[in-house]
Amino acid sequence: MGSTSLVRACRLTKSLFSDSYEVLTFQVRGKKYLNHPKLRYPLWFLKKERAKYDEKITQENVSFVKEVVQERYSLSSPLKDPPVPRGEWAPGCTRAGLIARKIGCYPMWLKDGSKIFTTLLQVSDNHVISYQPPGEFSMADTPHRKRKPVKNPLRKGCLLVGGESADPQLFTKEYCGLFTDSGIMPKRLLTRFYVSPEAAIQPGTPLFATHFKPGQYVDVNGKTVFRGFQGVMKRWGFSGMPASHGVTKTHRRPGNIGGGGEKGRVWPGTKMPGHMGNRSRTIRGLKASLNERMIMTIIKLDVVWRINTKYNVIYVQGLAVPGETNSVVYIYDSVLPLRKLTEAPPFPTFYPEELTEVLPEDLYAEEVHQFRSPSITFK
Repeated sequence: MGSTSLVRACRLTKSLFSDSYEVLTFQVRGKKYLNHPKLRYPLWFLKKERAKYDEKITQENVSFVKEVVQERYSLSSPLKDPPVPRGEWAPGCTRAGLIARKIGCYPMWLKDGSKIFTTLLQVSDNHVISYQPPGEFSMADTPHRKRKPVKNPLRKGCLLVGGESADPQLFTKEYCGLFTDSGIMPKRLLTRFYVSPEAAIQPGTPLFATHFKPGQYVDVNGKTVFRGFQGVMKRWGFSGMPASHGVTKTHRRPGNIGGGGEKGRVWPGTKMPGHMGNRSRTIRGLKASLNERMIMTIIKLDVVWRINTKYNVIYVQGLAVPGETNSVVYIYDSVLPLRKLTEAPPFPTFYPEELTEVLPEDLYAEEVHQFRSPSITFK
């Protein structure tokens, strides 16, 4: 009797619920948010772009505003703060880096006849915006990282560097206020470098491509080319399934993604389809040997082979610099133990007013063959 009454009650409940409620279905596939790179702005960063609308300004007023901007930023004003004392270079000192744009590739030849490919990085109007000494700067000063504030463990200062000057009318008033103390025009690009206290640079100082020297190893950081959502064959290099002989709709599929038995699950880190590219990657200064089938010569990767002082272009070894053409990259001194600086570079940076002679238009490393010099010499 008890089971019969329970069945009747369930039928009654089902009929009541079916009359007053509707069954809703929710899509589960594709509901997960994509893992986009997060922009972790520091606390001092302000809103950059402002709303653009037609301000009904005549052409005469437009030219007048341009003249005012030019007069304001062309005049040299006295420093608000006392000059930062220059330190002396020592092994282990961390210098500032540069902001550059990847503008293309170019072949070069060494003196032994071997051909190398280089990537051209143009340093675009870099200036020092501000400097925070180690006592005032904390590496935990980011709003997205909710953790206990810690003191600066590396005893580094923070050097804010900007690149590519632009019209102040394109930015907000708060963003333009970041450049008031340095007395330079607002920049489209901003980044910060952790430097040693000896490598501090006075705000307002320009940075040139000669900040590095030919033959030096560097590290280049940038965002890789964005490929969108890709399968396992393109993203991870899977071979895929056969094209024929009974294969049905599994030509480009990954196959089994989980084991059997007690481990029958998808393990963390399994290579699966997903977004490819658009990730920050750093290529370090390395040496690599060619394939055994080729001539066994030693080539340098991420070495500054040539510097053009006229257009501030740095020729870096290799074609593996991350990013597309015209993308932004960041250049540092190499941090690899066997590729660090052994001789004093321009410290803390290159100052053109200290030159006794005019620099040539192109600076080459010792191993590079210059086309102005003869290729064959007779003894």
